[in-house]
Amino acid sequence: MSNIKLGEPVLKLVNKVYTPNDMISLKFGRYDLALKTDNQGRGILLFMGRKNDKGDVTGERYARRIAENEEGNLIKDYWEHKGKAT
Repeated sequence: MSNIKLGEPVLKLVNKVYTPNDMISLKFGRYDLALKTDNQGRGILLFMGRKNDKGDVTGERYARRIAENEEGNLIKDYWEHKGKAT
């Protein structure tokens, strides 16, 4: 996989808590973002690029890795670049 990292301003936006189990459309500078949330409203899948004529975001795809221990304490939380989003 390519090592394209998300910058701090984008991370602030996508690490917020949103409506659970939803696809959220956001704008960041010249980029269109589509963010899929989990049942707690945390972003877990991110498409970053430009919207096409169908409304789908084409560009880069990221997946969030979240790991918690038995008590619910966060162990890992990071975004991983998964490649091109078409």
